[in-house]
Amino acid sequence: MQIFRGFHHPGIAPACALTIGNFDGVHRGHQAMLALLNSEARHRGVPSCVLTFEPHPRDYFAALARKPELAPARIATLRDKLTELARCGADQCVVLPFDARLSSQTPEAFVDNVLVRGLGAKYVLVGDDFRFGAKRAGDYAMLDAAGAARGFDVARMNSYEVHGVRVSSSEVRAALARADMDGVAALLGRPYSISGHVVHGRKLGRELGFKTLNLRFAHWKPAASGIFAVEVHGLAEAPLPGVANLGIRPSIDPADVNGGRVLLETYCLEWPAGLGPEGGYGKIIRVELLHKLHDELKYDGLDALQAGIARDIADARAYFASTRRQTTRDRI
Repeated sequence: MQIFRGFHHPGIAPACALTIGNFDGVHRGHQAMLALLNSEARHRGVPSCVLTFEPHPRDYFAALARKPELAPARIATLRDKLTELARCGADQCVVLPFDARLSSQTPEAFVDNVLVRGLGAKYVLVGDDFRFGAKRAGDYAMLDAAGAARGFDVARMNSYEVHGVRVSSSEVRAALARADMDGVAALLGRPYSISGHVVHGRKLGRELGFKTLNLRFAHWKPAASGIFAVEVHGLAEAPLPGVANLGIRPSIDPADVNGGRVLLETYCLEWPAGLGPEGGYGKIIRVELLHKLHDELKYDGLDALQAGIARDIADARAYFASTRRQTTRDRI
């Protein structure tokens, strides 16, 4: 999949079949929409294209109003969203910066500047709740009329349901908030995971005897938080079991270099000998969050923190031992 920041690039196809949205999480409803988009693109002999936005429009308006509590919890990083869009077979993705200029465009200007002149849309597929343009003034009927006038087809996809539940990013966020990881996997069609480059941290973990792999986030409000039993992909041929802390680590001094910043810190229960002690740095790993052990806790001092981490490791080992026994029974 080709990825473009904005549409003023010579590599962008002159015509496309297009869908528009935030696609946070790329859940099963998004996947069904992308499958339909790809089919329509093939019938028309044009590439499929996803138009998405960064930051999330609600992030932008929350910052503008100085009310960060209005920003949505983020399911996926931009990296993970683009990875899943590529897995769904999209030919190209255009990431538009959501800013004052874009947010103030009228629906008519958005159609002319972005859909027609910017992307050469021949077919536009949207969800059943799609709105666009300044103050969300544009709706499906307006887009359909614009398509008839400007020479592109417009289609709307109805809600996608799993076990009677409408699949949406809001539903995924709600399932993550209540730590229903099996429910999240049913909505996403895959286990929930986060990926990124392993970066150097303060190295407090090795002082405590628990060396961790650290992933940093630009977004301050992840949809999940707490301590999880996880599997780490990307360090060995098979996934490695581990335990991870996703959050701000309340036991760490806020004045610390990473104090108050969202990190995913993962301790592998089994470390590949071939990697050596420093072999994880710079690698891209994917961490699947399988089971939540508990919320983040604030410990009174490093000794209490060290004991708490040891308990979490023991609980993670017990979880994996239990799931392995269950898998063995299922096979018999």
